[in-house]
Amino acid sequence: MHDAARSSERPHRSGRPFNHPVETGLRSLCVLYEAFPRRYDLQRLVFFDYLIVHSGDAPSGPDSLHPPTPFRSNEFLVRRRLVEDGIRLMLSRCLVDTVVDASGFHYAASESAASFIEALTAPYTQSLRRRAAWIARAFGQMPDSELSDFFNRNLDRWGSEFEFIQEWDSEGSNG
Repeated sequence: MHDAARSSERPHRSGRPFNHPVETGLRSLCVLYEAFPRRYDLQRLVFFDYLIVHSGDAPSGPDSLHPPTPFRSNEFLVRRRLVEDGIRLMLSRCLVDTVVDASGFHYAASESAASFIEALTAPYTQSLRRRAAWIARAFGQMPDSELSDFFNRNLDRWGSEFEFIQEWDSEGSNG
């Protein structure tokens, strides 16, 4: 009875352990913080969200934060909504500012972001920050068209190595 009462006091969980707005929002916030005072639009943050998780896919990138998965480039197709939800969460906590100009909506780390980010000392967060700093250096000033071309050239390769292994394994088991 006591355990049942205690479990009902637990906060509601969405059941999504990964790619929750808290996780995607923190990834975007790390990139915006490391790139400050630069500001980025949503599409660029979607590109950077892929790179911060799968940094090993990029030439001269650090090891990927998450293990490689088959067809991981398909993740890119569903990230826009996740990143948007994460940015919205960070906006609601005043950790990200919106800048609107003639070219559209852009996001930047707010003044509050520094104290928040620097208070996070877990090894995972430190790994995020190192990869975010690499993204800011390697891709932060890359023109939009060049960044888009980089993704278009590589999306069909990222994660396809598992497809070749699966084909080879199928051929080996049949022959």
